[in-house]
Amino acid sequence: MKHQDLIFSNDVASHLDALVEKYNPSKLFVLVDENTSKHVLPMLVNESKTVANATVITIAAGDTNKDIESLMHIWTQLVEGGATRKSMLINLGGGVVSDIGGFAGATFKRGIRFVNIPTTLLSAVDAAVGGKTGINFHGFKNEIGAFCEAEAVIISTRFLETLSSEELLSGYAEMLKHGLISNVDTYNRFLAKDVANIDTDEMLQLLEESVMVKKRIVEEDPTEKGIRRALNLGHTAGHAFESLALQRKSPIPHGYAVAWGLVVELILSHMQLKFPSIELTRLATYIYENYGAFHITCDDYDALIEFMRHDKKNDSANAINFTMLKQVGDIHIDCIAPEDDIKTALDIYRDFMHI
Repeated sequence: MKHQDLIFSNDVASHLDALVEKYNPSKLFVLVDENTSKHVLPMLVNESKTVANATVITIAAGDTNKDIESLMHIWTQLVEGGATRKSMLINLGGGVVSDIGGFAGATFKRGIRFVNIPTTLLSAVDAAVGGKTGINFHGFKNEIGAFCEAEAVIISTRFLETLSSEELLSGYAEMLKHGLISNVDTYNRFLAKDVANIDTDEMLQLLEESVMVKKRIVEEDPTEKGIRRALNLGHTAGHAFESLALQRKSPIPHGYAVAWGLVVELILSHMQLKFPSIELTRLATYIYENYGAFHITCDDYDALIEFMRHDKKNDSANAINFTMLKQVGDIHIDCIAPEDDIKTALDIYRDFMHI
């Protein structure tokens, strides 16, 4: 896997201009969604000579638009804009923009260079780093995609002031996950923070600490054959919650789904590996107090389990694969949970979430 430059700085424009000068693309394109077009793009147009002269491609905002139609729109705009294999795409936005923009970059003319500039906390710690790209398909999250890293990722906290508290919390759930799979000190530091009252400088430091956890794991296992599956903690259940929410036509933020998924999967970790109940209760309390609850009943269990069966981490059609923890930082990948255990975990989740 190629080397990826990770740049942690609030001076986004000068770093981007230096990257464009370094790679000297035949043509520059900037992908935004309707939100970043309104709130972020004007800031960079004023500060960056390269962005000011780039061709802008806009897609509809929201995970429901991370689909084949939006991907075709991006490809069409690249063709009509005269893109060549030496062109460059700047993905300026949240996780949807990073995911679909990265996939467009990976596939257009068999691959053009792209740079990610995440504008949400979630995309900074999750989608923008690590080379996973893709779109939703046939009702399933990220069903079609490719591993392809950006040339560089410019990570900043200067755009966070444009975010709602819900968007900040959504990103922070992935940081909590990174703490859980890292070490007790990092996890305790993240769990002690009030997300609403972290200033931009402190958040940039926390972000760098969180992203470097992911970077170390991705470098060891770029295509998810082994230890990279540690990053899936919370995601098997979380993606199932997301898919159920989409089926209900009431989408939920990805980070919230991961937060609730962490509770389910640490319950399973307690059941199978004796993950400490005191730590499970501590996390579940934090999640409930900050994220509320995703409401399910026992009537939803079969649908959730079916969604889990479609998770890309499963190595067979019958087994449902989870990442579990024995302790904070003690990671066990490829753990199989039978249906009865999953249903029990969902029961206990509902108790923790006061449903």
